[in-house]
Amino acid sequence: MVAVRERINELAAKAKTDEGLTEEETKERADLRQEFLENFRKSFRSQIEMLQVYDDDGNEVTPEKVRQIQRDKGLRDD
Repeated sequence: MVAVRERINELAAKAKTDEGLTEEETKERADLRQEFLENFRKSFRSQIEMLQVYDDDGNEVTPEKVRQIQRDKGLRDD
């Protein structure tokens, strides 16, 4: 993911120059952005699915939707 981000940044910097991007580089940038977003969404979803929320009294208040996903993945016994 770091390599993708670095290449996106390289292309962004080149786009700001007088030279600009070629048509091929513009397509590459769009593809890399899509790949970056897909990876980000997967990572974020994984973090949310592993989340457990507790109130001030120590009671678990994790949303039921998240609890069900955790049960389906075998991460929760209740």
